[in-house]
Amino acid sequence: MSAKKKTASAEHDVASVLAWLKKHSSKATRDGMARYGVPSDNALGVTMADMKVIAREIGKNHQLAAELWNTGIYEARMLTSFVDDAALVSAAQMNRWARDFDSWGICDTVCFHLFDRTPHAWEKVEQWHDRKEEFIKRAAFALLWGLTVHDKRAADSAFVDGLGYIERAASDERHFVKKAVNMALRAVGKRNAALNTAAVATARRLADSAETTPRWVGKDALRELTSAGVTRRLSK
Repeated sequence: MSAKKKTASAEHDVASVLAWLKKHSSKATRDGMARYGVPSDNALGVTMADMKVIAREIGKNHQLAAELWNTGIYEARMLTSFVDDAALVSAAQMNRWARDFDSWGICDTVCFHLFDRTPHAWEKVEQWHDRKEEFIKRAAFALLWGLTVHDKRAADSAFVDGLGYIERAASDERHFVKKAVNMALRAVGKRNAALNTAAVATARRLADSAETTPRWVGKDALRELTSAGVTRRLSK
C-alpha cells in the first residue's frame, strides 16, 4: 500500500465517510434502486461511481470496513468491498457478513470484489452451495463466478467440482439463486476450452431435465457457451 493511501485512510472514520455519502446522495438514486430489486430502506441513494471515488480516497482499511459494515447502511456496506483487505478477512467474518446479505447487490459486490480474493473463497463455495438461506446460497455461486476471473492459479478440477454444485443447485426455483447458478455455469464454461467442454455437458444434462428451472438454467447457458463468439475466443 502506498504512503499516500495509508495517510488518506487514516484521515477517514465512520462519521466522515457517512457524511460524505449523505452529501453525495439523492432521492432519485434511492428511488431507482427498487427497479433493480435492491431494497432501499437502509440506503442513502449514492451512485456506484461516487462510492468508488470515496473508496479510492480511503484506500485499504480493515478496521474501518468492519465499522462501516456494522452501520447496516447499504452504501457503507458496499464500500467495504473496496476498502477491506482481503488478506485480513477471516472465515468467521465471511460467515457473519453472509448472514447479513439481503440483496443481490450487496451479495455480488462483496463476493466479486472482496470475498473471492480471500484465502477462504473456495472453502466458502463448498460450505455455502447447499445452504437454505437464499443469499448465502447465492453467495456460493457468486464466489464461483468471481473465481473464474480472479483465481488465475486454480486447477480445472476445482471448477469441475463447482459444476457438480451447479448441477445440484439448478433445481432451486428462487430467482436470486437460479440466476447466480446460471451465471456461474456460464462463467466456468468461458474460463478455458477444457472447462467449456465440461460446462456444456453439464448444461446439456440440465437442458434435458423434465423440471422447468434446471431446464431454463441449462438452455440459457448453452446459448452462450456454444456461441460463435465464445468458441472463437477459446480456440485462441
